[in-house]
Amino acid sequence: MKAVVPAVTPLPAKAPRKWQGLYALKPWYTRRLTPIVNLAVRRHISPDVFTVAGVLAAGVAGVTVALGWYPLTAVFLALRLAGANLDGAVARARGVSRPWGFVVNEIGDRASDLLTFAGLAVWAARQRGPGLHWLSWPVLMVLVAALAATLPTFASLAGAAAGAPRRNGGPLGKTERCLFVFLATAFPVILPVVATQLVNGSLITTVLRLRAAHRELAAKRQDAQATQELAVLAS
Repeated sequence: MKAVVPAVTPLPAKAPRKWQGLYALKPWYTRRLTPIVNLAVRRHISPDVFTVAGVLAAGVAGVTVALGWYPLTAVFLALRLAGANLDGAVARARGVSRPWGFVVNEIGDRASDLLTFAGLAVWAARQRGPGLHWLSWPVLMVLVAALAATLPTFASLAGAAAGAPRRNGGPLGKTERCLFVFLATAFPVILPVVATQLVNGSLITTVLRLRAAHRELAAKRQDAQATQELAVLAS
């Protein structure tokens, strides 16, 4: 005779506060891009086209940053973000989401960041007079900021590889990085402050993403153990 195991309803856990930063505006921004998504669906345009377009926009943005043309920097950084948004939106709308698309998207985002920070490094090297002064504190600070900016992505990808959801958003994510690059281009006098905040924000974002991944993986492990124990009792 099998034992009857009463169903146990766990108490709902208190939802942790999420620090989304400007990423919280993504649904609003996506709605603004709906006509482009609809056009891509009608014309069967590949989501990868928008990934490539975003990288190209980031490359042009890097050039405008290096030259200090901040109005154009704002335009092309907005296009870079639009490309990063549209590839996923078009893939979902067309029903063609695939694992390789995730890889292409991540490579595109990292390439875009590198191109943008390369432009900012050139801009920093131009702040000490005529010519390019690579051995200067502004350039060093930009390089440190660029390295720090990679940490949140590494944390998200490591968590996703272990089985946790892929984390995005802030307090300092992709959108905030673009905003800070624009501010440093428009107001070079605050470049050291911007670089410092990029480092601090990236470190905080990394810690928050790692904590979230640890919490989610621990919850999954507990659920798996509870399911296994119930199966043993019911057998």
